[in-house]
Amino acid sequence: MVRVPMLVLVAGLLVAACGEESLAPWNEEAVAMLGPAGDRNFEVWLVDQSNSAGVAYGGGIHIWDGTAFPRGGGSPGASEFIDLGGATAALCQAQTGASPVRPHMLFFTTNNRHAVLSFVASGHVVVMDAATRAPIACLRTTPGAGGARQAHAAVPAVDGSYILVANQNGKLLERIDADFPSGTFAINPAATIDLTTCTTPSGTPCQAAGIRPDNAPICPIVDRSSNRAFVTLRGGGLLVVDPRATPMRVVADFNAAGVHGNGCGGMQVNGDMYINSGGGTAANLSEFDVYRFRIADFLSGRGGSPALVFSDDLAPAGRDSHGMAASRNQNWLWVGDRIGNVAEVFDTRTNAHAGTVNLVSGFSADPAPDLVDISPSGDLMFFSLRGPNPLSGDPHVATGSTPGMLVVRMDDGGRTGTVVGLAPISNIDAGGVQRADGHGIRVRQR
Repeated sequence: MVRVPMLVLVAGLLVAACGEESLAPWNEEAVAMLGPAGDRNFEVWLVDQSNSAGVAYGGGIHIWDGTAFPRGGGSPGASEFIDLGGATAALCQAQTGASPVRPHMLFFTTNNRHAVLSFVASGHVVVMDAATRAPIACLRTTPGAGGARQAHAAVPAVDGSYILVANQNGKLLERIDADFPSGTFAINPAATIDLTTCTTPSGTPCQAAGIRPDNAPICPIVDRSSNRAFVTLRGGGLLVVDPRATPMRVVADFNAAGVHGNGCGGMQVNGDMYINSGGGTAANLSEFDVYRFRIADFLSGRGGSPALVFSDDLAPAGRDSHGMAASRNQNWLWVGDRIGNVAEVFDTRTNAHAGTVNLVSGFSADPAPDLVDISPSGDLMFFSLRGPNPLSGDPHVATGSTPGMLVVRMDDGGRTGTVVGLAPISNIDAGGVQRADGHGIRVRQR
């Protein structure tokens, strides 16, 4: 059978896919194949971290059909809702003996057939059939430092051969060996890196005071070749990892002075990997940095140093860089700020700061924009918005007034934008308290 390549959007990156195993580089021909601006053949999935009704586990996913968004943008209608306290919790109980708690981040495989959902409180990773919405596998991370375990982020490789898991408080980087077509998934203990005891190529301990003081992994950002992952750390510093090796190995390291902590935004634009740092812990309450790494340096073994694209850590009201996405033409990089309620925009051709987009509007006075993704045709951008009672992250950075999804229309080719809509979510508990808390958000092209 001949498979025809199709363009898809995965983890904020435009790629060309044939099944789940091939990848073509970004080019203008690929852009042209995406279809006209305003194409609505997609879905937006938004994770609500709050518990399912009446229980202390579960959570939910809201899904909006692309046809629900008016041409030119606007607020969509009602969403489809997946209650993770139902079939997903039942599967996790059957396969791990524990219920999943606090769904956090969400990614799609390259062909958009599967969703990978991490649960930050319980350490579960769930693989779902994206079309049927059914959970097909549930795994749980390994107890690590002090017996702790979490799954802050679980990122599928572009080629579909593995899922890389940031076991945050366990301070482990774990790999799930994956065969998506057959539905086979297994944590490979032999591949795990213990980030508290490993040694870097420079001969320094992976974790040590004055170098990398707190190696809780935040987000593993996988490059398009699936051969390198850039692992951000809570206490600062960064590790570049070969995720295919068994055990996985650190191939380059940066200390906390060179790369600040709590980065979670990251994406590849052409041959560069952009990584941020953010606020939210006692050591770095206010952070907004953007770094650029040349991926070829780390694939070749030469190593390299990041270029500091932007830094504004000490703004009077505080800063917290978090989500990151690029315009359809890849010329403009957007990086959100949860404290400042803005997005900073950068020209990826020059790395110049191109401007600031205010995300405060008549739809929300305090949106607290968290993560972000863009429509396949590039005319709309979607931000997840935090709630008044945030369930992850330091409240001083993560508290928002309108849990849900903010809709931004892209203007001037993506150089700037205009807030055009809001899709609120709600989960009122028995005491009348709003518990909804938007976090993971991803666009799925059908």
